[in-house]
Parts: sequence; structure tokens; C-alpha cells
Amino acid sequence: MSEQDILNPKHMPHDPEKATLEGKNKFMGFWFFLGGETVLFASLFGTYLALNDSTNGGSSSEELFGLELVFIMTMLLLTSSLTSVYAMYHMKNHAFKKMQIWLGITVALGLGFLGCEIYEFYHYIHGEHFTMRSSAFGSAFYTLVGFHGGHVVFGLLWIIALMIRNARRGLNLYNAPKFYLASLYWHFIDVVWVFIFTVVYLMGVL
Repeated sequence: MSEQDILNPKHMPHDPEKATLEGKNKFMGFWFFLGGETVLFASLFGTYLALNDSTNGGSSSEELFGLELVFIMTMLLLTSSLTSVYAMYHMKNHAFKKMQIWLGITVALGLGFLGCEIYEFYHYIHGEHFTMRSSAFGSAFYTLVGFHGGHVVFGLLWIIALMIRNARRGLNLYNAPKFYLASLYWHFIDVVWVFIFTVVYLMGVL
């Protein structure tokens, strides 16, 4: 397949993200990347579970955590995963503008999640005086949840960069795999948050 066919295909296949060898190779590399990320998060979860009772005489998870804000954050992130699915649906149907709209909604929901997380951290630090240096529990909590927040920031920047860079180019066989992998990465972030919500918050207040 020539470069011209990739950038300006006459007929877009139904699965443009896997239509080229380069696209298929990107998928393979991405799964290896996610495997490493999974191992990394698993180690952070293990560390948190080992240290969540080491409060150094400070506040425990039962005293700190409330589920109201965390539930809102969870709904924002899970909804953003759904809007990302809609975006990829329109990509497969070659509706570039609709894909961009749904990706924009995904970004807006992700920013809402980040705003809530920043507020949560601000409340813990300034309202409850619960910091990374308060105890081993504090270090484990901020490392795990903050590391996930960093991934959310990276995912948002990735999607925004793709939207801006390709706004005038439209959809082609070169950028379709990039959009699709960014969507898969966003789903991975959402799955990790479900585990955080369960392990850190739900188990923390029960």
C-alpha cells in the first residue's frame, strides 16, 4: 500500500485502525506496553494493601474517605469511557466530525474527573492535614491515586493532541490507529479506576 493510499484512501475499510501493517504493529506494541502498566499498577495496589493500616497515629481510611465525591468521579470516568466508544463507532463509520465531537465530550468528562480529584487532594491536605508525609498509609494512597491521575492527564493530552493535529486532515489509515489506541488507553485508565474505587475507597470505608 503506497503512502498516498494511506493518507488519502479512495475507499476506507470498516476497520481502518488495522488496515495497514503499521497499524497492526502499533497494536502489538501497545499490548506489551499495557502489560507493563498492569504490572506497575499491581505493585502499587499491593503496596497500598500492605500499608493502609500504617497510619502512624493519624487518620484512618474510615475517618477520611467519603463516597459521595468519589461516586461522582467514578460516574464521570465511566461515562467518558462510553463516549469514547461512541467516538470509535463513528470512526469505523468514517464520520470524522462526529468522532471529534464525542472525543471532545470524553475530554470534558476527563477534565471534570481531574477537577474533582484535585479538590479531593486539596481537602485532604488542607482540611484533614493528611499528606504523603503523614504516614506510610498517606504515601501509599497518594502514590497510587496520584499515579493514576497522572495517567489521566497523559491520556487527555494524547487525545487533545490527536484532535488538534488532525482537525484539518480528517481520518486516514495513518491516524486511525492512533485514535483507536488512545481510546484503548482511556479504557485501561477507567478499568484501573474501578479497582481503585473498590480497593481504596469501598474497602476503606467498610
